[in-house]
Amino acid sequence: MSKNKNILKHLAIIMDGNGRWAKERGHVRTKGHEKGAEVTREITHYCAEHPTIETVTFYAFSTENWKRPKYEVNFLMKLLDSWLKNELETYHKFGAKFETVGNIEGFSPKLQETIAYIKKETAHHTNVTQILALNYGSREEIAKAASRLAQRNEPITEESLGNELNTPYNDIDMMIRTSGEVRLSNFLLWQLSYSELFFTETLWPDFTIEELEEIIDQYVNRDRRFGGI
Repeated sequence: MSKNKNILKHLAIIMDGNGRWAKERGHVRTKGHEKGAEVTREITHYCAEHPTIETVTFYAFSTENWKRPKYEVNFLMKLLDSWLKNELETYHKFGAKFETVGNIEGFSPKLQETIAYIKKETAHHTNVTQILALNYGSREEIAKAASRLAQRNEPITEESLGNELNTPYNDIDMMIRTSGEVRLSNFLLWQLSYSELFFTETLWPDFTIEELEEIIDQYVNRDRRFGGI
């Protein structure tokens, strides 16, 4: 008897390799981020038209990324602000809702305003929810959630802690990391507990819809037991 195929509802992606992609081509690192942003748009478009994908979460800026050179961090902030403004029409076209997870209070008031505006303008879309993890660290998220429960004198259980996290979306079914690195880098550790993990040597700016479809095909045919037999 053939087993049922897995249904992919929530896809998460660690977008890695922008800097290396640029260096290999003799460009400054910022060129890799620009190209990577284009790939993010393409993948979101694909997810919006996919029959089962409801949510796609991209690791865009971690709490550790502040350690990067100042010029690169400043560029990433400006790129995010301009990209979101330019993407609003695209969000409408794709029927994509925009959300974030992470401490956006660490960003400039101007960028926070842009983020809030795009969230408001896309709140009614239902084809897919695109989540950008911004100034995000999973350990910090879990610690703060536990602290809030303790301050309210509420019991800290698996259910209560899960509900208190800043990512109130369905558990992640599949996670992809590009560029050949094989680690989670403090990304959605709680939500990835039973996810199927895929790692590819492809640098993020070179990642294609065709490769994504190949990975999804592997996912739907994997035997997911969730600790059972």
